[in-house]
Amino acid sequence: MTDIPADPPPFEPFRVDSSTRIYDSHWCGLRRDQLELDDGSLQEYHVFEVAPAVVVVPVLPDGSIVMLWQYRYPHGETHWEVPAGRIDDGETPEAAAHRELLEETGHVAGELVPVARFYPTNGISPHHAHIFLARGCERVRAPEPDASERLAVHTLPEDEVRARLHRGDFADGFTALALFHHFARR
Repeated sequence: MTDIPADPPPFEPFRVDSSTRIYDSHWCGLRRDQLELDDGSLQEYHVFEVAPAVVVVPVLPDGSIVMLWQYRYPHGETHWEVPAGRIDDGETPEAAAHRELLEETGHVAGELVPVARFYPTNGISPHHAHIFLARGCERVRAPEPDASERLAVHTLPEDEVRARLHRGDFADGFTALALFHHFARR
C-alpha cells in the first residue's frame, strides 16, 4: 500500500448565532440554526437529526451473503438490503451491529470487523453510520423483525451479489457502500 499524505487542516466551524428546535420525535429531530458567515451576514440552516446507525454485511463460511428482501414505507418499494439500524442510547456500534444482525437475520457473527464510518446525508444531517463485516455467520434462530418491518431473509451466492452490485441493483445506499467495502477487502 502506498503512503497516503495527511489531510489539509480542517476549516473553522461557522459561529452559531441561534438555534431553534422545530420538531422532535423518537425517530428524528429538526432544528433551525442561524449561522454567521465569514462576511458577517446570517444564513438560516436546517439540520435533520437522526441517531447514528450501523450496517452489517453478513458473510457465511462459504462466502455467500445473507441479504434481506425488504419493504420500505417512505418510497413504497421492496428491494435488497443488508441488515442495518440505529444505535440505541448507551449502546456501542459493535453491540448494535450484533443486535441488528440477530434481530433481522437470526444469525450471529463468528467475527465482527469494523470497516468504515460515513455520513449518508452530510449536507443536511450529522447522521452517521458504521460499516461492519460479519464473517463466519451462523443461523441460530428465526429473525425477529420489528412490527413495522416487512422482510424476508435470503442467502445469495457471492458472485451473484457482486454482479448485482456492479449492475447497480442495490438502491439502498447503506447496502451498496457496505458491499463495495466488503468486496474491496476480498
